[in-house]
Amino acid sequence: MARRSAEPDSSSRSSTGLRRSDRFLIGLHEAERVVLVSHVNPDPDALGSMLGLAHLVESRLGKPTLLTRDGIVGRAENRAMVEALSIELTPVEDVEWSATDAVVMVDSQPNTGRHSFSEEIPVHAVIDHHDTPGDLERVPFADVRATYGATCSVVTKYLIEQDVPIPEKVATALLYGIETEVTGYPREAGPADDDALIHLYPLADKDVIAKIRNARLPHSHFEVLLQALQSSFIYDRLIISWVDELPQPEQAAEVVDFMIRFEQVDWAVCGGVCGGKLVLSVRAAIEDAQAGILLRQVVGKLGRAGGHERRAGGCIPLASTAKSAVDELQADLRRRLLKALKIEDTRGQRLVPLREMLEHLQS
Repeated sequence: MARRSAEPDSSSRSSTGLRRSDRFLIGLHEAERVVLVSHVNPDPDALGSMLGLAHLVESRLGKPTLLTRDGIVGRAENRAMVEALSIELTPVEDVEWSATDAVVMVDSQPNTGRHSFSEEIPVHAVIDHHDTPGDLERVPFADVRATYGATCSVVTKYLIEQDVPIPEKVATALLYGIETEVTGYPREAGPADDDALIHLYPLADKDVIAKIRNARLPHSHFEVLLQALQSSFIYDRLIISWVDELPQPEQAAEVVDFMIRFEQVDWAVCGGVCGGKLVLSVRAAIEDAQAGILLRQVVGKLGRAGGHERRAGGCIPLASTAKSAVDELQADLRRRLLKALKIEDTRGQRLVPLREMLEHLQS
């Protein structure tokens, strides 16, 4: 079983004798309000991290907090999480910013192309687990742990260090956030993630988690999946699926989560047009895949990309959404992917043969 290597524990004290959670809280003393932000279209790790940090700040400092939503909460399970746990999110464009706010960014980093709020708004603290490089030069407090499987694991550690009781709602959000990040095989988890899961499990509402995991799916989910199946081509151990139009950006991830279980491939890539961008999602089923680094290499200066060892995502702004322009970009990306994976650039094999598709349509 693959496990992330350990890094110095957050309980190890700095030269001042303070833990990272101590320094995080001390840095917020002058703020009148703590505003929590995450990446665009927040996922369970981002949602759970914001909720956990809000509980920490309110419990230890008695300061008001505001949880924000950048973009949409699109995936059915993510919407179910927000609804089942009654997580109140303010659209980031509706926030009335104040100079006395302390902005805390979770599960992301500044200037990575994953946010829609103004870059002029100063970020006080960043707590993240991605290896996607961001601009941390002007951030007073940064705790980025690329060896952790989830940002929720960092937040759980903070709560334990500060001896803050974790209520059921917060424990449920943190547990589900970690589970979604370390899912798949091989697991992208380390000792800190497992310790957090063990601590949270007795405190969480398992019935609510079951409800979230089994969220009802919209009609568009099946439309996208059908189109992806029909457009999927196999190149050695890589499968690429193209979708003409994604109703929601997260649906590219849903496609690759499904495709990567195909026994004949080690890599799954899906791309689809959404909101004037080509959204990309990648999954790998091998150790040491470095999917985030690979996708950044493939996308290059065309757009933004990043992620984890076996999961990655990105997007490329489209000058035109005309089919010819999109087809040309897809062909370029296919060539780049094959080159990056050292796969011979030959004609791909359809996952579902065209003849069979036509026969099914006529039957």
